[in-house]
Amino acid sequence: MKIYGIPSCGTVKKAKAWLEKEGVVFEAIDFRKTPPTKATIKSWVSTLGSKAMRNTSGGSYRALPEEKKTWDDDRWTDEFANDPMLIKRPIIEVDGQAIKVGFRGSDDQLKAELL
Repeated sequence: MKIYGIPSCGTVKKAKAWLEKEGVVFEAIDFRKTPPTKATIKSWVSTLGSKAMRNTSGGSYRALPEEKKTWDDDRWTDEFANDPMLIKRPIIEVDGQAIKVGFRGSDDQLKAELL
């Protein structure tokens, strides 16, 4: 399992703590030190959808032009590749396949999705 995000993100911290409590071994990948490739982002968008991946609470998102509301998945893929801070965190992968973006849900839901 891989968790993509930034170490200072509260949601990433929450995800790591939960996985550690559940005894899950994972690799944490810092977007700032190792940005995801465009090919990786394209695969995430294909699986999760660009809308779910948008970090709408971040400054990078708010700085985008109003036309962002009309962008298609290809444009979002380019924007995510140019600025990974636009990506909602964490992105969780298992065996190279994105399975979750963000970290919400009850304990039972999280167990069903991740374990």
